[in-house]
Amino acid sequence: MKGDYVCLLKREVIPALGCTEPVAVALCCAKAKDELKNIPEMVEVYVSKNIMKNGMGVGVPNTGMVGLDISAAIGSIIGNSSKGLNVLEDVTPDILEMAKGFIEDGKVKVSLKNTNEKLYIESILYFKNDYVKVIIKNRHNNFVYIKKNGQVLLNIEEDEIAPFVEDISLTVRDILDFALSVNIKDIEFLLEGVEMNRRISSEGLSKDYGLNVGKKMLENIKKGILSDDIHNYAMALTAAGADARMAGATLPVMSSAGSGNQGLTAILPVVAVAEKINSNNETLARALVISHLITYHIKSHLGRLSPVCGCGVAASTGASCAIAYLLGGGYVEICKVIKNMVADIAGIICDGAKPSCALKLSTAASAAVQSALLALSGVEVSKYDGIVEEDVEKTIMNLAKIGTLGMNTTDDVILNIMTNKC
Repeated sequence: MKGDYVCLLKREVIPALGCTEPVAVALCCAKAKDELKNIPEMVEVYVSKNIMKNGMGVGVPNTGMVGLDISAAIGSIIGNSSKGLNVLEDVTPDILEMAKGFIEDGKVKVSLKNTNEKLYIESILYFKNDYVKVIIKNRHNNFVYIKKNGQVLLNIEEDEIAPFVEDISLTVRDILDFALSVNIKDIEFLLEGVEMNRRISSEGLSKDYGLNVGKKMLENIKKGILSDDIHNYAMALTAAGADARMAGATLPVMSSAGSGNQGLTAILPVVAVAEKINSNNETLARALVISHLITYHIKSHLGRLSPVCGCGVAASTGASCAIAYLLGGGYVEICKVIKNMVADIAGIICDGAKPSCALKLSTAASAAVQSALLALSGVEVSKYDGIVEEDVEKTIMNLAKIGTLGMNTTDDVILNIMTNKC
């Protein structure tokens, strides 16, 4: 079982350059280009509404541009799909100019796909009499279908209704037991995410990106307007990472459960607290196990993409549990943390990836610290309150029901508003 959890962490905690949805579109096109073996004359991309929503307004690294068109164009030109979610790291000025020309000449078409899938990307690249069709589904780097000139090269059957289910059984108790008992050598790789996400946070704190949420918070701390405590420090570090990433900073982040911003939220508030209380690397690594696996546990019920903000409701809860552990909490306190978080942040919507995500990540970090401190003080939301139950696993399932069944049409409404703004 421990080996399964380690494999799960290695699968779900991986580097990504740029917002995951535009990167996944670039990756899908890059795979098609690799199979086509030529720069295409025409590119067609079809995406689910969640991919469209999350890709419309976010900066694409190495381009100074936003949106899925430029991502598709670059992927179709450079190929190199073996880079995975780091596929955009080799963009040169010449490639960027060629990609812009593709768009100006009408060679790239990105459209909505009529599908119930939350995470679906289909690219079709054409060159003379050849074409290649590639489909990514359920995970941002999960190729399920490849066809070239009518010949199917890959076809992996997957469930159309429940694209993201927990393939390894997890409970909160199991997660904590594993985090406390796993050999430190098996989880030391998680510290790479600390270095990676701390680097992009420092970038956002030192330069102007997006709304400068993190940078302005740090300035107010230095002025004495805000106190220099774990709460405000966690908010500043986390927001700064999102400021830089959403504006297209050319730095990778360590993602969590399929999202770079979830990686920032699962890691940076925990790092902020660890820095303030001088935790050692082993304690920090075990805390990150808790954060990432709780994030995955919640997201496995919510879905890889959903109408609710995964940073706000999943990664922040993982971070809060990890913070409680760093501050001396155990299973009882972590259960209290989850109930407190669900009562607090269950309704945060996802209205796409964009610079203002930094505000949501700062809110997520704030709630994470607050809920952990309250739980350690014995505060626990009652089973009589809202969607919270006595059983923590049922509470997580109730959160998932709100984010899936309860918000079934929310994405449609959000996307309709986003695409029809004056």
